[in-house]
Amino acid sequence: MSNTTTTATTPFGRSEGVLQVGGIPADRLAARVGSTPFFAYDRELITQRVSAVRTVLPGEIELSYAVKANPMPAVLHHMSGLVDGLDVASAGELRLALDTPIPTDRISFAGPGKTTLELTQAVAAGVTVELESGNELARVRELSELLGLRARVAVRVNPDFSVRGAGMRLGGGPQQFGIDAEQVPAILADVADADLDFQGFHVFAGSQNLHAESICEAQRATVDLVLQLADSAPSPVRYLNLGGGFGIPYAPRDTPLDLGAIGENLAKLLDTSIRSQLPEARVVIELGRYLVGEAGVYLTRVVDRKESRGKTFLVVDGGLHHQLAASGNFGQVIRRNYPIAVASRTGEATEEVVTVVGCLCTPLDLLGDKVTLPEARIGDLIAVFQAGAYGLTASPTAFLGHPAPPEVLV
Repeated sequence: MSNTTTTATTPFGRSEGVLQVGGIPADRLAARVGSTPFFAYDRELITQRVSAVRTVLPGEIELSYAVKANPMPAVLHHMSGLVDGLDVASAGELRLALDTPIPTDRISFAGPGKTTLELTQAVAAGVTVELESGNELARVRELSELLGLRARVAVRVNPDFSVRGAGMRLGGGPQQFGIDAEQVPAILADVADADLDFQGFHVFAGSQNLHAESICEAQRATVDLVLQLADSAPSPVRYLNLGGGFGIPYAPRDTPLDLGAIGENLAKLLDTSIRSQLPEARVVIELGRYLVGEAGVYLTRVVDRKESRGKTFLVVDGGLHHQLAASGNFGQVIRRNYPIAVASRTGEATEEVVTVVGCLCTPLDLLGDKVTLPEARIGDLIAVFQAGAYGLTASPTAFLGHPAPPEVLV
C-alpha cells in the first residue's frame, strides 16, 4: 500500500524554487559536500525544536537526548549545549557522549544485552546504568567491587500497561526491555544488598506517538507505578525518567503532536504527586526523534529515468542502504511514502506520477512509490524529508558495497 501524493508539511523553505538547508540552496550545498547522496541537518531547526519543547514543559523538567536517534558527532555536540542530559545505548555512543560537555552524572546507559565490557566502561565513567535484568545487576555489583566504585544505577521498568497509539511498543506484556514491574521490588532489595548508588527509575512504554492524550495517560500511569515501587526503594528516588515517545508526522494524514497538552499534564503531575511524594527526584523527559527527525533531509541525485510498461521510474544514486526507514523496511506494517520533493529546480515543470527507486539490485529499494512530483531530469536532486532520525545509522550501509554517504550539519 502506498500513497500517491507527497504533500506534507516540512520546516525547510525554498528560495526561487530551490530547497534551502540551513539557508544554503540545495544545489550549492551538494557542490560544497562534493558528492551525492548525503544527509544534511539544519542546526537552527534543531535549536528551534528544543526551544519549542522547553517552552511548554514545566521549567523543572529536565530534557535528555536519546543519542541513538542521530549520533553524528556534530549534531551531538550541538545538542549537548541545548539539553540537560544524554541517553546512550552502546559503548560507542557512550564514548561520543563522554566527549561532550554534558556531566557524566547526566548520562544514562539503557538497553538490553549490555556486555560486561560495556558495563565496565559505564561504571568506570560514572554514568547511570539502567538495569535491565537481574543478571545485569549481578555483573554491575561485581564490577563495582572490582573497580572500587559505587556504581550509579537505576531500574528500567517494564510496566504492566501498554501505550495506545505508539508506533512501537516498548512496555507492557513480555518484553526484552526492562524488568517486569512485579519483579522490581525483589530487584530493589538486591540493589540495597549490593550497596550500589541507587538513583531511581526509567519507564518508557512506547515510541513515535502522535496522540497527546495517549502520552499523557502513559505519564500518569507511570507516575502511579513509580510511587508504588518507591516504597521498596533502598533510598529516596532521585531520578525519574518518564521516557518520551513524542512522534513526528511522516505522511499527509498525520497530525502533529499537541505539545501544549503534554506540558499541562506534566505540570499537573508535578503539583499533585511528584513534588510531594518524590521531593528529591529530578524528572526527565527523554526525546530523540522528536528533536532531530524533522531537521534532516536526505539528498540524492537522479542518475536515470526510464519507462517500464506505462510506469515512470526515477533511479537515484541513493537508496535503502542509507534510508532503510524511508524505504518502508524498518519495521513498518504498512508502507507509506516519506515526504519527498525535487530539490534543485523550481516547481514550474509539469507534474507527473513517478516511482523513485535507489541504485540497489533489489525491488525493496523504493524511496517513493507513485508520488506526484514536478517532472525531473537526470541530474536533478531529490530530497527525502524527515531524515534527521534513524536514517544512516539505522540502515544497512554495507549492503552491495556502495560507499557511505557524508553527513553535514549546516
